[in-house]
Amino acid sequence: METFEELYDRRNTSSVKWDLMETVYGIKDASGILPMWVADMDFPAPPAVTAALKERLDHPIFGYTFEGEKTRASVHNWLRDRHGWETESTWILFRHGVIPAMAEVIDTFSSVGDRILVTPPVYPPFFSLPEKLKREVVYCELTDTDGRYTLDFDKLDEALQGTAIFLLCNPHNPGGIVWSREELERIIHLCAKHDVLILSDEIHSDLVLDSNRHVPAASVAGDELFRIITCVAPTKTFNLASLQASAMLVPDPDKRKKLEDYAAAHGHIFISALGTTAMQAAYDHGAPWLEELLAIVSDNMDIAIRELTSQIPGLRIQKPEATYLLWIDYRELGLTEKEVMELLLTKGKVALEPGTKYGPGGEGFLRMNVACPRPVLEDGIQRVITAFTK
Repeated sequence: METFEELYDRRNTSSVKWDLMETVYGIKDASGILPMWVADMDFPAPPAVTAALKERLDHPIFGYTFEGEKTRASVHNWLRDRHGWETESTWILFRHGVIPAMAEVIDTFSSVGDRILVTPPVYPPFFSLPEKLKREVVYCELTDTDGRYTLDFDKLDEALQGTAIFLLCNPHNPGGIVWSREELERIIHLCAKHDVLILSDEIHSDLVLDSNRHVPAASVAGDELFRIITCVAPTKTFNLASLQASAMLVPDPDKRKKLEDYAAAHGHIFISALGTTAMQAAYDHGAPWLEELLAIVSDNMDIAIRELTSQIPGLRIQKPEATYLLWIDYRELGLTEKEVMELLLTKGKVALEPGTKYGPGGEGFLRMNVACPRPVLEDGIQRVITAFTK
């Protein structure tokens, strides 16, 4: 528990979360502002990971390294033990991150002008990457049903017509949805009907809260297994983003060969020695740490939801089924996003993410990161309350 209680000063460490706020928010001085925006925890990595990294650093040679069978086994065993998904080691392609992997899949399996389907509000690279690659982004906006997002499958069926790739966020960020087996089966059925490739981003799959359970899309695909490419990583789970290590699970050997050829043509080689070391240590020894983390995040969410909704009438917050990110609905307050951000940054001195960043359906929402020690959380909650209190 001490790992989650200690306070660390992250300023002046080249931290995107702490040291780039002036650039991100367009303000002159962010020194007094508490960052609760980007999905980066204020908890140290698991001791098993830092111990493995220190051991590797004790060897002073850092020549070319590769991801061996031990690392493949770590990924395989984690997916089997954590999510009940039996994979094969040959499916695994290692990449520097889920975002680069997503861009690679889009570039390999679609052409300029092709339709790429996303379900907003959703993590911004889901639509910014296709746009930069000159694809047509097709939006099938999620439906807000009593605070939980759902898919309108009739609209999805229509949107999939003529589409090359469906970018599935599973679990969904920022909505915090854990898609059910039945929902995933319907998604896969419709994608098969229209011959659409599914890229399932499952980077938040380990961060499932309370009694919810993550279902890997490929694990329920049946005969459509080759239609799905899955992205996973230990970086979000164990707060290792700067080590840049992820994996793609590609069951179809033809698709795997095309991705290998793409990587070779673009000079993509092995992930770093430290990234490989951290990935293996996290998946082999990180489960007990993760269980502690999930309990703390769940409690933090309960506290934040209770305090914010009781002190700021009009706020609506549904507890997420996954992630450590609250999706705050302030539409009843009658304020514009510009007014809300101004209040938060200048009066409350706290940085949250504006909902419009997540595309259609995001207006009137804020995203708040609660993966932090309890004193930081309590400070952040009070800052948000101060921002909205006359």
